[in-house]
Amino acid sequence: MHHSFTNFTFHPLDLKTRKDAEFRKRCLKPLQCVLTEDNRKIIVKNGKDSLDICRVVNGMWQTSGGWGKIERDNAVDAMLKYADSGLTTFDMADIYGPAEDLYGIFINRVRRERPPELLDQIRGLTKWVPPPVKMTSSFVRESINVSRKRMDVSSLDMLQFHWWDYSNPGYLDALKNLTDLKEEGKIKTVALTNFDTERLQIILENEIPVVSNQVQHSIIDMRPQQRMAELCQLTGVKLITYGTVMGGLLSEKFLDTNLAIPFAGPPLNTPSLQKYKRMVDAWGGWSQFQVLLQTLKKIANKHGVSIPTVAVKYILDQPAVAGSMIGVRLGLSEHINDTNAVFSLVLDEEDVNSIQEVSKRGKDLMKVIGDSGDEYRRI
Repeated sequence: MHHSFTNFTFHPLDLKTRKDAEFRKRCLKPLQCVLTEDNRKIIVKNGKDSLDICRVVNGMWQTSGGWGKIERDNAVDAMLKYADSGLTTFDMADIYGPAEDLYGIFINRVRRERPPELLDQIRGLTKWVPPPVKMTSSFVRESINVSRKRMDVSSLDMLQFHWWDYSNPGYLDALKNLTDLKEEGKIKTVALTNFDTERLQIILENEIPVVSNQVQHSIIDMRPQQRMAELCQLTGVKLITYGTVMGGLLSEKFLDTNLAIPFAGPPLNTPSLQKYKRMVDAWGGWSQFQVLLQTLKKIANKHGVSIPTVAVKYILDQPAVAGSMIGVRLGLSEHINDTNAVFSLVLDEEDVNSIQEVSKRGKDLMKVIGDSGDEYRRI
């Protein structure tokens, strides 16, 4: 998996050539991604920092309210079921309601009730979404200590950093302070979420050793492949994707439905369904989306799997993608079998071509929305 980029000049952002030589010297490195033997896990890496994660990540945005009442003990029981089935990586955030606290209860139950071999495999990835205040060392430290306490771990496996306003350059101060905490052992790996390609390049130029960037990426939203994946392949930074099954829109449930008729189709009754329906509208509308679902259903039937399984595998096969998120409504609904089917599914050339053909009929979301993360920063 090692590639030489000595003859490659990278100008995705048309940053001046003066920066290119300096950037290449500092940041270009062989691809730093290692697939483990069973293809379930992948190692994300930058320099001496590395973390192995499950390629399908259990997303916990759904615990933050709006998807149905989460009952604590049922939720933790469900987390144990996911972990027992081999789905051992959980993604959360400081702002996802009780997600970090649930993880803390869960990890303690794993410590007490499961063999040490399973405990060794569990990964808790969290996000820090700070307000736009001065990113002092003490403020960053205190914020990270809150997550460490809630998750009941001495060291966070991965801290993914979000920043709302690029006009405020405090994100570099925050990342430098996070890197210091990593050196102290409070964080194992520093990562990003919803940063665009330009800022990712600036962060790497500042020698901040981020291992990944978590971005929206699905068959509908292929923006990360237009710019960011190229930078990622050159630098070894990986992508972790969310919105990959579009909150459940990419499923049999929405096949052959007409949302134009009131109450005819399934209700869009969760924050994620509402969010990703807006992405469908931006991409090409519901009838065009139906063509995509029909195409995915044919492929799913051919392989004996479900539409979401095909949708996730297609994105996992994209350049620079290390892992994809599937949201878990803990104690409310389970997709363990569908999720585990991702690891044995192999999409052939015919499958990929038919998906690409429909995907490309939609609008170019880079032109409609902008680069990854721009949907959070539009005024």
